[in-house]
Amino acid sequence: MQNKKVLVFLAKAFETMEFSVFIDILGWARVDYGHHLFVDTCGFTKIVLSTFDVPVIVDKTIEEINVDEYDALAIPGGFGEFGFYEEAYDERFLELIKEFDAKGKIIATVCTGALPLGKSGILENRKATTYHLNNGSKQKELEEFGVNVVNEPVVIDGNIITSYCPETAPKVAFELLKMLTSEEEMTAIKKAMGF
Repeated sequence: MQNKKVLVFLAKAFETMEFSVFIDILGWARVDYGHHLFVDTCGFTKIVLSTFDVPVIVDKTIEEINVDEYDALAIPGGFGEFGFYEEAYDERFLELIKEFDAKGKIIATVCTGALPLGKSGILENRKATTYHLNNGSKQKELEEFGVNVVNEPVVIDGNIITSYCPETAPKVAFELLKMLTSEEEMTAIKKAMGF
């Protein structure tokens, strides 16, 4: 079984609930099921302040990342009120997204985590979703990037997984796990976790 690595990118004001599912679900797969799945957390700074001001220390900063070392990129969404888009729309991050996509690697996002994908241009003429409540204002924003917005909880288009609200976070992480392992393995781990 070969090692697989996931990069979880934390832009300022990311949602902790949308971040933790990747750590937990992939952690269960590694520790209890022997999958060689490893996670690196990453941000623009060594300490990233999440939504509601909880600080998280990341493993690496963006300039240390070599895309070739990773099989997937996971992006939790965040709150504009706390400054999410200041970093989520940073050119360096958009370039990283483009590089992951150009190499056909998996990109999994939760909620507004899809918006930087839209801004990077990789979702043009592809199906995706994002936060759907509040009169669909975020979905309209995503549409402006040339995206075929689908109002469903989880939307998969090729290598890209997007979803529409915090409630979908575990679903996205399990879809990512399925892509990295198999449906059978994902189902066993999901059951063990009580989902």
